[in-house]
Amino acid sequence: MSFLGDVYMSDSILPLEITNLPVNERLLLVEQLWNSIAKDVGNISLTEEQKLELDRRLETLRTNPESGSCWEIVKQRLLDRT
Repeated sequence: MSFLGDVYMSDSILPLEITNLPVNERLLLVEQLWNSIAKDVGNISLTEEQKLELDRRLETLRTNPESGSCWEIVKQRLLDRT
């Protein structure tokens, strides 16, 4: 089961036709879905818990800017795992 905001969605929500598609075609569908979401990003609202977590992370960054890693380092760590 997947969690989306306050809504739980069954993992079997996909029509059988989609789950039977080859992986590359399902990836194209994911890309199209993601692009449609990106167009509506202004309509996404955060929960109070999400806002508090973002505020906490920003405060950590402000008080200790060296505590994180830049994208290039994170990306290289991920690539090194494979």
